[in-house]
Formats: sequence, C-alpha cells, structure tokens
Amino acid sequence: MQYGMIIDLERCVGCHACTIACRAEWEVPVDYHRNWVYRMGPSLVGDEMASTYYPGLCNHCTEPVCITECPADVIDMTFTNIKTGQTKKMEVAATWKDPFDGTVQIDKNRCIGCGACVDLCPYNARYINPELVDDVSEDGKADKCTYCKPRVDAGAIPACVQTCITGARIFGDLDDPKSEVSQYVKKGAKGIEPTGGDLGPNSRYFGKKKDINLLFSTQTPELADLTQARRRAMLASMVKPAMKKIKNIGLLGVVGTLMAKEIIEQNNNK
Repeated sequence: MQYGMIIDLERCVGCHACTIACRAEWEVPVDYHRNWVYRMGPSLVGDEMASTYYPGLCNHCTEPVCITECPADVIDMTFTNIKTGQTKKMEVAATWKDPFDGTVQIDKNRCIGCGACVDLCPYNARYINPELVDDVSEDGKADKCTYCKPRVDAGAIPACVQTCITGARIFGDLDDPKSEVSQYVKKGAKGIEPTGGDLGPNSRYFGKKKDINLLFSTQTPELADLTQARRRAMLASMVKPAMKKIKNIGLLGVVGTLMAKEIIEQNNNK
C-alpha cells in the first residue's frame, strides 16, 4: 500500500478551506503551515495564458530524503498493518517511512529538534514547531503533514480532503489499480520531482497542460544541501545532549548552556 493524494487543479478554486482545516485539526502555530495554497499566474506559457493554484503539502515520497540524516538514536520499532494485523519490525530514527501505508512520520518524543530533516526537504514541507518543547529540545520539534494518519487509521479521511468544497483533493491507495487516485495517475497526474532528484512524490497534480506547465516551471525545487543538513545534525547530536546534562551543575550549567546554544545558533545561521 502507498497512500497518496491527488490535487485536481481544474477543481481547485483557491478558497483555503484545506489550509484552515489543517490548522484547526493540528493546532498549527500561526507562523507555520502543514499545507498551503499559492496563486500561480496569470502568466504566459508558450502562446497561452495560464493561471492556477499550488496546493502543497508533504509528498510522503517513495524515497524520502528527509529521513536519511536524522541523528536521533535508532531503535527497534514494530509496525502493524491496521487492515490485516500483520506486523513488521524495523530500525528507525525519529522519522521514518511506514512499511504498510507508505506515509512518512515523525516521533516527536525522540526528535531532538536539530532541523536536519527540515533542511533536507526540498519542498519546505517540514518546520520546527516552537510549541513542541521538552528537556531534549528547547527550540521545538520537527513537524509536518502526516496525511492525518490518526484519522485515516480510524477509518476517516484527511481533514483537508474532507473540507475541500469542490472535491479537488482525492486521497487513497496508489497501489490499488481500482482506486480513484490510481485512475488519476493513469490520466496523467504527476508529482513535482526536484531537479536532479528521484524521490517519487506521492502527492500529485492533475490539470490542464498549460496550468501544469506553469506549476512545474515555477515550483520545481532543487535538491537540498546535504552538507548543511549533516553539519546541523552532527552539532545537534553532540551539543544538545550535553546541554541537558550540564543544566544541573549550577553556574557552570548556565554558562555551558549559553555557550552550547550560541554554537547551535551560529551553525543555523551559516
């Protein structure tokens, strides 16, 4: 199974009902978003005028680059297929691709808030949620669209799909040839693949050729800078555990914490 979402640009009217529903469902901080709707055009594409919207979200990629450099400790985790009861054990860090439904998820309890996965996502679909603070990370934890996994596991559909007033969002199993999302793929729906990438985005777009061309010509990203993400992950994995330990040793703890935070901030600004 591979869950995916189709955005039918011929139906989207740019009303933002999807973004509001997502914000309400997940209590997304005001300055951040799990999904978004940008207006594209009107612009000249070839000899035609094109105008459309870019409803974006996490693409739950087939080969998600965001999980490769997570520095959180790896643990054995058992996954369960909610339909069959089948289980599978995997070694995972704080972010992973579910082996049964293909969604990309984050364990916020183990995320150290380093931001490496945020840097790696070429779609800017991840962010550090400043409201997710604990002893491990004073700056927050990584957050993003989950395809509303708790809702879907309970038999419902993602909040953005349910709220879309025109039915422009379609959710389902891309591996099921009879599903509506698979039928859209057969008609030409495709994901926005980063330049030089092979990530296999599973949030895909369908629409008039000129509108698709406008969307892809303006919103196709570059692959992220792996060096920057690795630097951030390395420093965070070394410094943040140290910050936690030295908080309990008086003045030295205060000074050490300030120094450690300064190192991280300097790295983040590079």
